[in-house]
Amino acid sequence: MTPLWQSISRHIVAPSQLNASQLLTLLTPAGRSLHLQRHAATVILARVQLIAALFAVLVPLCSIVDLLVFPAGLAWQLVLLRLLSALLFVALAWPRELSTTHPYRQALLHLLGLLMIPPLFHLLAADALLGAGATQAQRLVTQLYAYLPTIVLGGLAIFPLTALETLGLALPVIATGLLGATSGQSLNLEQHGGTLWFMTMMLGVAVFSGMSQCHYMATLVLKAMHDPLTGAFTRQSGEEALNLLFRLNAMADKPLTLAFFDLDHFKSINDTWGHEAGDRCLQTLADRIRQGLRRSDLLVRWGGEEFIALLPDTPCANVEILLRRLRASSLGSRPDGTPLTASIGIADSREDGITAWEQLVQRADQRMYAAKALGRDGVVTPTGDYLPLAP
Repeated sequence: MTPLWQSISRHIVAPSQLNASQLLTLLTPAGRSLHLQRHAATVILARVQLIAALFAVLVPLCSIVDLLVFPAGLAWQLVLLRLLSALLFVALAWPRELSTTHPYRQALLHLLGLLMIPPLFHLLAADALLGAGATQAQRLVTQLYAYLPTIVLGGLAIFPLTALETLGLALPVIATGLLGATSGQSLNLEQHGGTLWFMTMMLGVAVFSGMSQCHYMATLVLKAMHDPLTGAFTRQSGEEALNLLFRLNAMADKPLTLAFFDLDHFKSINDTWGHEAGDRCLQTLADRIRQGLRRSDLLVRWGGEEFIALLPDTPCANVEILLRRLRASSLGSRPDGTPLTASIGIADSREDGITAWEQLVQRADQRMYAAKALGRDGVVTPTGDYLPLAP
């Protein structure tokens, strides 16, 4: 069974191995990181807007078919419904910023709106279409309208959704589709069994495809977000996190404290013992810093031997205690056995004159250089005090 599962994971689910914990995140959105949620929200909202823009043009154009096939009275009813649907598609396609506080909820609501327009169109037109079967062309177009909810279920396959999300979004579509298909009559398995079977098949495809996209997206995002050497966030992903955390903490009137680390005398390590020894020192430093951080904190490799620790809702006094504890427990050792040390600058988002995350980084960077000038192996606080960290 294990080789079969590994084969499915490697060749079908995604181009990466899938373990039990990852499988759980494909079944339910619980446990998905904030960064991954925001990335998924961006993808979903962009696809919703693109599809809505296409439908806003195509749906009114198809009015030509209604006017050619159906009697004038019925045709104009369908045209009006098409125009109303087009207006709704335009509203969904309208450019908008992603929400700062609830981006994923926003994306799912827009997706639900996109999914519900075709089934509601069919539901509103179902009674009028009941008597429209005089010609073969009318019967054909009426049958095509009846497939709208099923086609919508298949459309779910292009979105990176977990299994639970796909099922949740599909239920109102299925309910509306069955309501339109029965047109007030009781559900008859003989008459509507084919429709139910087709809906189930399309839903299964959508669930499988959505889970595959989720896993593939998570694999790519995680690789892009993390520095392959140290496991810390890359500078690009760190800037995105900084931008988001700065705004969230400002809205909640909470401090965002930033600690800027620069490894002391790092060039001498590379020059004397080689770049492999330097890489090992960077890995050790990143591991030791990460061990002292909370789950809500982030470590970013800003460049070379520079690291940034993002500490949401953390007063500066607590950061000083954290840094002393880190230094006391050791930041690692240089190849000659002497301790690794770092010069550190601290900045608080609530300081005077800081209105953007770039200014926060600049303040911490300046204080890091001040710590180097004052003797290294120490920290400069927002008050300008220099605190040596050597035990």
